[in-house]
Amino acid sequence: MLTPTSVLDATPPWAIVEQWSDVMQQWLGNDWQSQAITWLITKPLSILFLLLVAVAVRWFLHRLIGRLVHRAAEGLPTPVLRRRKESVPSQHAPSLVAGRRVQRAETMGSLLKSVASIVIFTIFGITAVAQLGYPIGPLIASAGVVGVALGFGAQSLVKDFLSGIFMIFEDQYGVGDSVDVGEAGGTVEAVGLRVTRLRDVEGTVWYVRNGEIIRVGNQSQNWARTVLDIPVALNQDLRRVQNVLRDVAHDLWDDDDFRALIIEEPSVWGVQDLTPNWITIRVTLKTAPLEQWAVAREMRQRIKYRFDHEGIDFAPPAAVSWGAQSA
Repeated sequence: MLTPTSVLDATPPWAIVEQWSDVMQQWLGNDWQSQAITWLITKPLSILFLLLVAVAVRWFLHRLIGRLVHRAAEGLPTPVLRRRKESVPSQHAPSLVAGRRVQRAETMGSLLKSVASIVIFTIFGITAVAQLGYPIGPLIASAGVVGVALGFGAQSLVKDFLSGIFMIFEDQYGVGDSVDVGEAGGTVEAVGLRVTRLRDVEGTVWYVRNGEIIRVGNQSQNWARTVLDIPVALNQDLRRVQNVLRDVAHDLWDDDDFRALIIEEPSVWGVQDLTPNWITIRVTLKTAPLEQWAVAREMRQRIKYRFDHEGIDFAPPAAVSWGAQSA
């Protein structure tokens, strides 16, 4: 005869439920009334017990994922990676790197928690149906057939989800990044498994399916560069013009308001283009992400003031000749 002690010795949850069902049946008897009472008592208790196990497993996995996300958000790598990180100095602003790391960690954590919940409660549902006495073989087979049908009928949806998962894990872009995805471009406002939401400079909101994104140009990942092509007149002294541009760029680099935005010494690359009407000189400044446009606007303004002060002429506008209309 089974005893509560022997019941507790069973390790799997479903084995414990079956053992207690046998105990209840032996205590109450085998007549139909006893069987009805046994079914009304043991089945709800077994399902409740399975639900508690599922909730406990879900809580444990969510807590584990939460701790992993916290470590990833705080930037706590393995000892090997930590030694490599300490040996290589970072060239980026710590606040920018930390913010992006937190966004990516939270997105991956949310995805992992959703997948864990779906898997756990799916297993719970199948086990609960089995406890009620229904065969689960046809149910699993039907679910497989439905899954195959949905896979063929919703290929674009599956493609969008798979692309979204890889985009998140590969950190192609995140919320707040300025990206160009081909048909649309702008600032990323939301990254989902199926759709990415962008807002362009005019305020238009674009909804782009992840499966339709062939390539992504991210203008705010790690660092950016301000590139200015300055056209000057042909009669200007190029060496003097380059020295003036270099002085303007270094003055901006030494400015306290822009010290945190420009992360490397500015560089004057020299003559970029030579035409019969003007000469183009290129100036570059390596900046923090999303700051290249503000630096470019300030540089243009300072170059204009300095050129006026130094008497350096910009390239004249191209002459346009209009033919005289014949009488």
